[in-house]
Amino acid sequence: MAKRVLQLVLLGALAWGAIWYLRSPSGGAKQQGGRIVASQRTEPDSFNRLVSAKFPVELVARLTSAPLIRVNRASGALEPALATDWTTSDDGLTFTLRLRQGVTFSDGTPFTSADVVFSFRALYDPKVASPVASGMMVNDKPVVARAINEHTVALTFPAPYGPGLSILDSLPILPRHKLEPALNSGTFGTAWGLTTPPSEMAGLGPFVVAEYQPGQRMRFTRNARYWGTDSAGRALPVLDELVLEFIPDQNAEMLRLEGGTVDLITEQIRAEDYAGLERAASAHKVQLIDAGVGVDPTGLWFNLKPNAARVKGKPWLQREELRHAISVAINRQRIVDTVFLGAAEPLYGPITRGYGQWFVPTLPHPDYDLEKAKALLASIGLKDRNHDGQLEDASGQPARIAVLTRKGNTILERTLSNLQEQLGQIGLGIDIVAQERDPMLTLFTAGDYEAMYYGAPVSSTDPAINSDLWLSSGFFHFWNPGQDTPATPWEKQIDDLMRAQSTTMDTAKRVALFADVQRVFAEHEPMVFFAAPKVTVAMAARVTGAVPAVLQPQILWKPETLGVSGAIR
Repeated sequence: MAKRVLQLVLLGALAWGAIWYLRSPSGGAKQQGGRIVASQRTEPDSFNRLVSAKFPVELVARLTSAPLIRVNRASGALEPALATDWTTSDDGLTFTLRLRQGVTFSDGTPFTSADVVFSFRALYDPKVASPVASGMMVNDKPVVARAINEHTVALTFPAPYGPGLSILDSLPILPRHKLEPALNSGTFGTAWGLTTPPSEMAGLGPFVVAEYQPGQRMRFTRNARYWGTDSAGRALPVLDELVLEFIPDQNAEMLRLEGGTVDLITEQIRAEDYAGLERAASAHKVQLIDAGVGVDPTGLWFNLKPNAARVKGKPWLQREELRHAISVAINRQRIVDTVFLGAAEPLYGPITRGYGQWFVPTLPHPDYDLEKAKALLASIGLKDRNHDGQLEDASGQPARIAVLTRKGNTILERTLSNLQEQLGQIGLGIDIVAQERDPMLTLFTAGDYEAMYYGAPVSSTDPAINSDLWLSSGFFHFWNPGQDTPATPWEKQIDDLMRAQSTTMDTAKRVALFADVQRVFAEHEPMVFFAAPKVTVAMAARVTGAVPAVLQPQILWKPETLGVSGAIR
């Protein structure tokens, strides 16, 4: 009897040991279930990705929707998503994609090729005027989607396209059965607004919207019908629930992470937070990962829209000499050292080392030269006419620039304070106009500003996919967006180079053409850049399955694999 009891005890111990091993982070199977809380500094203005280009809307789409093909943000490789495989025509213009079978939207409606065709139709519909569309044009023309059968689609490109199917990463496939009536009636732009009940939405992503509390949080729960599985064939996502807490204050965000009430931050951390987080990492509360040099730096630009009301009394604001003067008047290393505490590197254009082959290390850049800056400003009539140390224009008005930026973002505000101090040395005044995100973007969209210091996350390191910045017709051609025809010869030159670059299949030629794009950009400097921050990703030690990247969202680009170790909360 005693021997039998001992055998049972030993078997029980072995069983519990096996369970512990399988559920531990270093063991075989990932622990299923659990809840992660992520902080997000801004809120979405819609749940419809095609009507908003703002990062929070993209983030929601990555949680609740799925593309045909996804780009792995860590490796750059193409990964099958709703399309399992594809073939290419002999001329390289038509891709035939085979769709996953047996897939349903979160409400149980089958997913078919009709949803793909519908998504492309909505993307390019002129009444929708999707801000996503301009980045998905090839040679200024749309990609044509055609259904071969229920599970096969053909995508025909209007010209050869260097990035190929990478372009599909930006397009979430939407449910035709939910949104086609709105598209047909011309109300697609307001469909899936913030007051839409979660039950009226459906997606193909790993999570579904369960709750939205404005100013507080969004709660997402597992999509029980999600099609993804891990390498062992287990159903994804790993988590039961993911919560986005809206925490606009970065100091509060850091305290929540260090205190354990937030598990990860959707944006990169500030340099001044690193020391405190290192202590938390030493205590095994936090994990810090160096993802590399950032690829979406912020820049200073001026409102170059013709006849912009804000600049009518200050024509010098639109002069190229002003931008060059500011560029040479700024000691970029000082910004690196004081704003980023050394966790950055000087930058002279929008392409950082993080872009790999697209970065041109030998590109000429302006040297720090205060006397040259003063001479450039004098050439456009900005001189210290009354010898008070401040520059005045030809009418005697002080040369001051109102620079709009995002309120509460300490990196932006501190950089502008540094610029304010440095430019004061040459008599140029900077007035910092910090606004909340929505009022700031309203002013930008209306063209009601003098200058702006801001930026936008990029979706790829391939410049053709980020053509919105480079093309004069682009939504993110910040200084003068959405031009019908190029406003300047140099913008037309960049347009032509970018079209050639994007429609060339030879990688070496594409790299050379984009180097020419950067040279033209540097010559005219429509945006002035100062520093490229290094990206450090911070998350709780209990978070598993993360694949950090420099592209935003650094962690939540692959939300289905995230899990938690230890006790599930």
